[in-house]
Amino acid sequence: MAPKQPPATIPMERLRARALDSLQPLLTLALDEDIGPGDLTSDVLIDTQATACGDLLAKAHGVVAGLLFVAPIIQRVDGRLQFEAVVEDGSPIKPGQVLGRIAGPVRALLTVERTLLNFLQALSGVATLTSQYVAKVAGTDVVILDTRKTTPGWRYLEKYAVRMGGGVNHRTGLHDGVLIKDNHLAVRAPNHVGETIAGLVREARQCIAPEIPIQVEVEQIDYLEEVLASQPDVVLLDNMAVPMIREAVVRRDRQFPGGGPALEASGGIGLENVRAIAETGVDRISIGALTHSAPILDISLEVHRP
Repeated sequence: MAPKQPPATIPMERLRARALDSLQPLLTLALDEDIGPGDLTSDVLIDTQATACGDLLAKAHGVVAGLLFVAPIIQRVDGRLQFEAVVEDGSPIKPGQVLGRIAGPVRALLTVERTLLNFLQALSGVATLTSQYVAKVAGTDVVILDTRKTTPGWRYLEKYAVRMGGGVNHRTGLHDGVLIKDNHLAVRAPNHVGETIAGLVREARQCIAPEIPIQVEVEQIDYLEEVLASQPDVVLLDNMAVPMIREAVVRRDRQFPGGGPALEASGGIGLENVRAIAETGVDRISIGALTHSAPILDISLEVHRP
C-alpha cells in the first residue's frame, strides 16, 4: 500500500467560487487606484458612442489562467462589455495566439485594459511556472503543491492558477489543516521527545474532523523515526539535501513496509533540483516560489474596430 496522500484541500468548484468572491474587493481597489475619478485620455479623445473589439493576445509561451475572471472585471467598468473565450484556463499557449475577444464601448475597453491585464498576466505567470515544475517531475509519482506564501488577498486566485498549471493545493489557510512546525515543537516539545510529539498528534486528532490532514515538520533526520511513529498523515522534510531526503524515504519504508505517512520535501527547491528530489522517492514537493516568485506572462490587448 502506498503512503497516504491527503487530497487537495479545496474542490475545484469551491475554489472557483472563492476566487470569484475574493476578486471583488481586489477589483474595487485596483480600479480605484488606476481609474480614480476617470480615464482622462479616453474621455477627451474617444466618442461616447464608439464601439470596438479587443483581442487578448499571448506574447510568450506558457499556460493561461485568469480567463474565468475576465467578464467580472470588464463588466465592473461597463456592463455592455462582452467577453468570449477562445481557449480555456489551463491551456498551453504560444506567441500570437488569441486567448479571447472583448467587444463593446471603446472608452470602457481602453479604461479597463491595464487592470484586466494585470490580473491575467500575474495569474498566467503562476500557472506557467507551476507547469514547468510539473513537467520537470513527469514520470514520477510526485505531487507538486503550493504553499501559504501567497500575495495577501490573492490566495484563492493564485491557488486557482496553481491548479490550472497542473499543481495541487496545500492547505488553503491555517483553518483547514494541522501543520506542527518547529515553533510549535519549541513550545510544546522542546526536547523533541517522541512520546511528546505523538501526544501532540493524538491531541490534534481528538480536536479536528477526521478528514483534516495532520502534518509534522522535521528539520533533522535524527528525529524522523519518532515523528513517523506518531503516525501523522504527512511528514514535512524541511530544507533537507537530496541524500538526506533519500535516506528519509529509506527509513520510512523500513519503518512502515506497507505504506506509512507521506513524505513531503520543502525548502530550497528550484527548477534545477526538483527532478533530483522527486527521484528520491518522496511523495510530495511543496514550493513557495510557485506563487511568491512567478514572473508575469506577457499578454496584450489589441484593440480594433469591429
